[in-house]
Amino acid sequence: MNKILLASVATLSLMAPITAVSAQELTVYSGRGEALVGSIITQFERDTGVTVNVRYGGTSELATLLLEEGDQTPADLFWAQDGGALGALAPVFAELPAEINEGVAAPFRNPANKWAPTSGRSRVLVYSTERVSDDEFPASVFDLTDEQYRGRVAWAPTNGSFQAFVTAFRVVEGDEAAKAWLEGMIANDAQVYPNNNSQIVAVADGEVDFGLINNYYLANHLRNNANLPVSQTHFEAGDIGNMLNVAGAGVVAASDNQELALQFIEYLLSVPAQQYITTQGNEYPVIPGVIENPTLEPYAKLLEISPAVDIDEISDLEGTLALLREVGLI
Repeated sequence: MNKILLASVATLSLMAPITAVSAQELTVYSGRGEALVGSIITQFERDTGVTVNVRYGGTSELATLLLEEGDQTPADLFWAQDGGALGALAPVFAELPAEINEGVAAPFRNPANKWAPTSGRSRVLVYSTERVSDDEFPASVFDLTDEQYRGRVAWAPTNGSFQAFVTAFRVVEGDEAAKAWLEGMIANDAQVYPNNNSQIVAVADGEVDFGLINNYYLANHLRNNANLPVSQTHFEAGDIGNMLNVAGAGVVAASDNQELALQFIEYLLSVPAQQYITTQGNEYPVIPGVIENPTLEPYAKLLEISPAVDIDEISDLEGTLALLREVGLI
């Protein structure tokens, strides 16, 4: 186990206790997986005496459930996997105190204070180190519709992070350009997989040579097999294929437990929790004072190559789903 990982685990377990609140419960709908966030939630319970009831599921699934439940929802807080869902749910979130977002780095911040980012991630191109030559790297995600990539590229149209990417694509490039790219990828025999991890396995096994994923998945595979013949890269600076997205949390306006939900968000934005998320989850911290994960693109480089996208504008998930249905991907 590396030194940064040891430090982050130790730091999380030594987080300064928040004033304990006995016999209180907090209900969290989490689109974040238990494997990553379960330890943080458990530590919050230990430090506060609060019992956290968690409903895990897909971000889109839980967002739909929250909207269907309306004022009758048992959820006090929604922890989303991507910014698109946060923007879509802004009407059901309570406004946060301005100071919650004041310490957050500007690219991740929600100016309307309807939700708070908890980590950042970047879209990347994963590739085979055995079968891809130096002159085959595409400059843009648009290039993947070219003949030289026929049948060699994996994607996951049903995956939430891919759908958030398509939403951002629509915002930046327009609906017609997004539709043309999707149809171009289909015509170029892009290979369909269920998620990010399965694309990495497919590249390693020789089924495809490239895949479109989030930045943090490959590091988890390399921890288990350092010799995996797979690496990842970004497109040229400013390309929509380098989209920067966030995970984040919002307090449900219908909750009678808003103060406790705010306490939980503050906990997630503490340096120890952020250090744990970046070291364990290979995501980017959203506050200063956190040691950078050496397996990630340096933070300054990330900001340099990321396209300008207002996270609040990538909330039209329904429009994206309609487009994906129209072209036959879902």
